[in-house]
Formats: sequence, C-alpha cells, structure tokens
Amino acid sequence: MEGITMAATDRFDAIVIGSGISGGFAAKELTEKGMRVLMLDRGRMVEHAEGYPYDGKPAYEVPARNIMPRPLIDSDYFIATHGYVAPSNRTFYNDDRLNPYAYDEGSKFYWIRPGAVGGKSLIWGRWTFRWAPEDFTANKRDGIDGEWPIGYDDVAPWYSYVENYIGVSGSHENLPYLPDSEFQPPMPMNVAEKWLKQRLETQFPGRKLINTRLSNMTEDKPDQNRTKCQFRNQCSNGCSFGAYFSTQAVTLPAARATGRLTLRSDAVVTNLDYDADGKRVTGVRFVDAKTGLAETVRADLVFLCASAMASTQILMNSRDAASGRSHFDTSNTLGRYVMDHIFRVGISGEIPGMQDLIEYGRRPGGVYIPRFRNIGGSERDLGFKRGYGYQGSAFRDPMGPVGFGAKMKHDMRRYGPWKFGMGAFGECLPYADNRVSLHPTKVDRFGVPLMRFDVTFRENELRMMADARTQGEAMLRGAGLTNVTSNAGEHVPGDAIHEMGGARMGRDPRISVLNAWSQAHAASNLYVTDGAQMASVACVNPSLTFMALTARAVDHAVKQARKA
Repeated sequence: MEGITMAATDRFDAIVIGSGISGGFAAKELTEKGMRVLMLDRGRMVEHAEGYPYDGKPAYEVPARNIMPRPLIDSDYFIATHGYVAPSNRTFYNDDRLNPYAYDEGSKFYWIRPGAVGGKSLIWGRWTFRWAPEDFTANKRDGIDGEWPIGYDDVAPWYSYVENYIGVSGSHENLPYLPDSEFQPPMPMNVAEKWLKQRLETQFPGRKLINTRLSNMTEDKPDQNRTKCQFRNQCSNGCSFGAYFSTQAVTLPAARATGRLTLRSDAVVTNLDYDADGKRVTGVRFVDAKTGLAETVRADLVFLCASAMASTQILMNSRDAASGRSHFDTSNTLGRYVMDHIFRVGISGEIPGMQDLIEYGRRPGGVYIPRFRNIGGSERDLGFKRGYGYQGSAFRDPMGPVGFGAKMKHDMRRYGPWKFGMGAFGECLPYADNRVSLHPTKVDRFGVPLMRFDVTFRENELRMMADARTQGEAMLRGAGLTNVTSNAGEHVPGDAIHEMGGARMGRDPRISVLNAWSQAHAASNLYVTDGAQMASVACVNPSLTFMALTARAVDHAVKQARKA
C-alpha cells in the first residue's frame, strides 16, 4: 500500500489526516459506514507484524543490547524522545533533525512525535481509562475559562462501543471518580501488590489500589485475528499477536476489509483550502516526502487527526493570504490552552518478606492508585485545584554480578527484595497564554513554518506534584514499606506525551474552535477529533476519550451528510 499514486479522476467521500489512535478509528468508522476514504499520514509505512523488526527478540539480538548509545542520546536525532527511544523501536519515532520545532526563551517543550503510519498507537503506554462525570464539569465548577459543551452521558455509550471493540482488561471497582469500562478480566496483581493493596486501603480509608486498566487483551479476539497478551512486556517494539490496540493490528485491517480505503504514507499535509462563502474546506494540500511533489486532494468531508499539536499547526497554516490569520481562528483561541500531564515525581520502597516468591512472566502493566484529592468538593484548602493518580508496580530484580567465578554465577541466580515504585500523573489547568504559534521566519524542509511553543507549568501544577510526592511517601511508609525514597525530575510540558488543547471545543464560537461534535465552527465539513479538541485534561490517560469522541463525531458527520 506504500506510495500509492492516485489518478486525477480519483474521488473520495472523506479524507482522514493522520493514522494514529484517532485517525485509525475515523477511517474504520467512515469506511464501515459506506464512505470512500483517503488516509494521509506523514510517516513511513509500517505493516502489521512484518514491520516490527525486533518483535520478540531478546536484548542480545538487538543493536547495543537495546540500550540507546550515548552519542545518539546527545545528538539532534531524538531531542524530545530521549527517555523513550530504544534501538528496538527508534524506527517508529520522528527524527528531530529532519523535522525540528522551536520554543520561546524561558519555556521548554518536548514535542514527542512518531515517524510511522500508526502514529502513537505504536508507541503509547496503553493505560486506558474513562473520564469521570466531574472531569467534564471541572472547568465550570472551578470558574475556569473553557466550559465543556458535552458531559459524561454524551460520551458514555461511545466509551462502551470502543472498549468492546478494542479490548480493555481491568477490574470493576464501582468508583464514581473513575468509572468502570467494558472489561476483559484484569491482569492479576502479584503477591506483593496484593499485600500492599490490603495494607494501604486499611491505613488510608477511601484510597484504592486497583488493577491496571490496559488495552492489552487477556482474551482472544479471533474475529479480529488477535491473540491475548503473551506477557512479554515488549509492547514498544510492536506486537505481531495484536494483543494491544494499535492502528496496524485493529482499525487499519478493518478499514481495508471494506475495500473503501486508500492509504498514502509519506504524505505531509501542509494546510487546508477553504471557501469562506460556503464555510467549507475545499481541499487538503500535502507534499510527498519522497519526491517533494505537492498535491491537492478533495472530498466532501475532512477528519483532522494528526495529533494535537500537528493538527493545530495545519489549522494555523490554513490562512488568509491578506491577513495571515487562520480561516479557522474566528475566536482568537486557536493555538491556545495547550496542556499536558505533569509528572516525573517518583516514590519507591522495599516490601518486607515473601523472599521465596517471584513473579512468572512480564506483565505489561501494574497497578493504579486513582485520584483522591479534591473529589466531590470535599477538600478546598490544599493550595491547588484538580488532582493526580499514581501508576506503579511491585517487582524483584535479579542480583547483579559481584566478584568472580562460581560464587558470582551462583549469586546472579538470586533475586533482591521485593520493591514497589510508582509515578504520579497530575492535571494541568487550561491557561490562555499556554500557546503554540507559527514561527515568523523559520520553515521546515516542506516550506511549512516551524511550530513554536510557549507552554509552561504553573504554581498550581507544581504544588500538586509536591503534594503527590508527600502523600506518596506517607502512603508507602504507612503501608509498611522500608527504605522509602522519592524524587522529582524536571517538569517539561510534552514529556508525558499527553499533549492536548490548541483547538478546543465549546458552546460559544466566540471562545472556541470546535462545537460539541468536534466540528469546526468555521467549516461544517471539518472535524478535529484528536487531542486538539480537549478543553481540559483530567488526570488520567486520554486515548480512550479520543477514540470515543472520534466514533461519536463520525456518527454525527455521516448522519449530517445523509441529510444533505
């Protein structure tokens, strides 16, 4: 399917820009509803299974034993992704040398981008949560700009639809602030996590330690040619079993099976053509990354799903020649209210006992401590708004080599004590001056102005992370762990790879870019269904919400098209 050439007579009902979590779902839904779809993605083609060169390979069969060489870490290749890229998966990531970006003095942003078809669905962490009802009302409740035009009940049926399709493992907990999903059986906790759960929940009433909620399946889906997780914990290399949700394993095969999908890889979308009188997008312009040739394609419907910042860049670069202002920025909010989760706070300790037990297999997940701060208006004196949760796991590491000879070999068969480690993920508030813009003078190799970032975490987020560190230490010590330590790294927006905002939805077109259906106020045939649409970020991983909103938007778009 790579590098398909389209005839001048080719006509599509819809164009999907981007092939990741949202774009893949949009293509599947549109084609299954009878539309002829062109999918454009700037990345190189990666086919399921055959495009995963190190799937199932042990470290000794991977270059540098799968440890990123220092010269590459320090190079310009992977500026933003230094903590994520490994030799086994670097082929899935963007080359920052070829595709740079900029940020203003005094701010710092890690724009972590994929470089392959499938987008972030190839490299995501797979933690899969619903938002709570109060996440959709938080801005209004706190008197913060950006009221959501939808509520939990609008999204709930689409959560169920997506969960049943992709496969989500987890446990039913009946927590009002973390709604249950349509679950496959959870990946069981190990013995140390069960020990910690009992003690933590006893010592800290109201706080919970629960099974991870993952898009790693624990049951087969033979109708999708997918097999349950093999507990290899090599997800970032690509999974030929299709055990976790990705475009390659799930939505792309479904869209292809309809016979109505055309996929163009290496297609760098630059901007959208616009008819101001008709308030419609009339064409999508892109450059073939291999040949350098520019093309324009047309369709009645456009779904922009290039990822939050890339979609915002495309919208900003779709502008009036006279004024230089984006056709879609009628509210002066395009590029504003950019958010990401704040994290890099870690807490760990040793769990006593159980020295005769180790865990069999390598789970791709662990356990989760859901948000317990500022729940239901019960706490108003913490010094910060919103809250955070913890992702963690218990484990035993093999002993390292010490000394020489037979004793060294014998000792290396032994394991150290049980340990537990967790990291906090906190919510960032939407700030109007956390923004992205187009650089006035610098352009990329395709002639598109570079993205410029001016995004920072504020006092609210820093106080939240300080509280997460204090509370994390208190919980582990209170539960009986020893040698409890904590650390706080540099807090850089973008580092969590959960960037959102830039083209938020809202009721009032004077203060938002999209309406309640993820549909542009300025163009009735344009939908933006990735993270750009978000008006706030909650404190849980966002991908499930992106997919649910995408499926909901497609349903709306197709119904509207059939009425016309």
